Amino acid sequence: MRTPWLSKVYTTLGTKPQLVFTLILLIKSYLAWFVIFEHSPGMAPLISEIPFIIALFCLIEYFASKRKMVIYLVVNLLLTGIFFAVIMYYKYYGVIVTYHALQQVNQVTAVKNSVFSLLDPYFLFIFTDILLFAYVFFRQRKAEAWKQLNRRSSRRGMLLSVFTLMVVICLMNILPNRASMNERVKAGEMGILNYEAYTIFSSDKVDPVDQSLITQEAINELKGIEPVAPEDAKYHGAAKGKNLIIIQMESFQNFLIDLKVEGQEVTPTMNKLAQEGFYFPHFYQQVGQGNTSDAEFVVNTSYYIPPRGAATMMYVDKALPSLPKLLKAEGYDTATFHTNVVEFWNRGELYSSLGFDRYYDAEFFGEEDVIFFGASDEVLYKKTAEELKRMHDAGQPFYSQVISMTAHHPFTIPYEKDQITLPERYQETFVGDYIRSQNYADRMLGKFIEDLKESGIWEDSLIVIYGDHLGLPIYSLDKEEKDLMAEIHGREYGYTDMINIPLMILGEGVTEPAVFDQLGGQSDLLPTIANLVGISLDDYIHFGQDILNHENNILPQRYYLPSGSLVSSHSLFMPGEGYEDGTQYSLSGDEESTGSVTKDEYNRALKLLHLSDSYVLQLPDKKPAE
Repeated sequence: MRTPWLSKVYTTLGTKPQLVFTLILLIKSYLAWFVIFEHSPGMAPLISEIPFIIALFCLIEYFASKRKMVIYLVVNLLLTGIFFAVIMYYKYYGVIVTYHALQQVNQVTAVKNSVFSLLDPYFLFIFTDILLFAYVFFRQRKAEAWKQLNRRSSRRGMLLSVFTLMVVICLMNILPNRASMNERVKAGEMGILNYEAYTIFSSDKVDPVDQSLITQEAINELKGIEPVAPEDAKYHGAAKGKNLIIIQMESFQNFLIDLKVEGQEVTPTMNKLAQEGFYFPHFYQQVGQGNTSDAEFVVNTSYYIPPRGAATMMYVDKALPSLPKLLKAEGYDTATFHTNVVEFWNRGELYSSLGFDRYYDAEFFGEEDVIFFGASDEVLYKKTAEELKRMHDAGQPFYSQVISMTAHHPFTIPYEKDQITLPERYQETFVGDYIRSQNYADRMLGKFIEDLKESGIWEDSLIVIYGDHLGLPIYSLDKEEKDLMAEIHGREYGYTDMINIPLMILGEGVTEPAVFDQLGGQSDLLPTIANLVGISLDDYIHFGQDILNHENNILPQRYYLPSGSLVSSHSLFMPGEGYEDGTQYSLSGDEESTGSVTKDEYNRALKLLHLSDSYVLQLPDKKPAE
């Protein structure tokens, strides 16, 4: 016998399933819009989402005669899953997820703790009706009355008319807005569901530029720089013959430098290094969906990330020109160190394509002091220092890239590793956990440097240290956490702060204490290092520039910011539908500062991205043995 409430649900569902499910999905669309779009959605979801939903339900009513209610439930679950995925992906990456991201779904499961940390409890209300309908279905699926609900609708002519009208409305939402550059703006104008459908059926392929036209001269012209002859370049060959050690710091943002909380230095090691060598405070990430692995790709190639997907998935079938290959030609031994399994983000193929002689992963570092998905930074640096000593004692110069990982999102390292005491307002917050993790990472870096100095490696090496990508996305912070960031910065935490990472270059007899104010990005590291080590790039196409010898710069951005975003020497630009309705953000955080990205710079940045995409895709395929 059915309870009264169940009878009401069952009767309403049976007589008006289209109405019931339409209202439910409308509520869910509003939840997604409130999370993703900064302005109040108003009537937008009603206008843009409902026609898509009704069109689907018309198809169900027209064609389904068996298991119609099951189809309704499945479609409801599918659309609910899309809204939920859009919400969670935006909270993590700041972009609208599309079906293209499904090829990286196995990487998402590996960082499930990061995903769960972004899950506000109220997001789960989106699944409430799923549980209710599942209960109703399993209780009543054999009842005769339930079977009657599966009858094909007799109003088939009206269904066709309504379906046609809804499709027309969907097309009216989609077609005029296809040219929008900003994906979030495009999704807001089309509607989330329309946008998802559009990305499936539209072709995002662009004809590549003929390889013969992709020259260093063309790239330099777009970047607005003049080549500097080696004999005229500052610091050219200053580190010739020295080992190269690149240390990539997980999630390390520039605001941490010299930051004190209640009088406590958060990163004393990095603070000290910034005062001892070359420090670039205006340095920016250029990563995408692959995060850390994208940083490895960009730094080692001086190419931009692909328009979608991770470089480790899209580009590793190519024989990539790279920093390891340049240095191997100079007699260097090359290796890379990371405590995770090499299969994560397809790194095995990346390292093969880049030409590293060997890699050290979880198999080498073992399961001692595991945090998240690999051995701690303490283990990383200890075992790496031992291996670097062996390489150093062999008498051959080496290039080693060391990838730290313990300060990984969601930054919940064990409290017993703390050596910093945060005030109450930081406790149990995303910002507080981030500071704790980076304090630990900084301490372990200090021990690593001590080991390098004791073994004699430090004095024979050029050391390059930078952050791989942001740690605190604006879209992941709640109001209290944004208030903490405003307290730290003395103003509102902005997009320019979010993607700003530090760069430090140190080498005995090479560098001296100096702060460089010019703009730089991760694609600039290869040409900058090549100048210091004295390697010619005459036959190497690169999209970065030597930031020791060039002042002006253009840094195209992808993924964490909308397509078409770029950083120039004074401003971060984020487009709307295009340049004219875009937004400028001062790099200094001072709204009254002068300087902004011009339309010419915007167009040149887009051309640079297209040239990079074209160049990499036309590289020869990697040989199986490579």
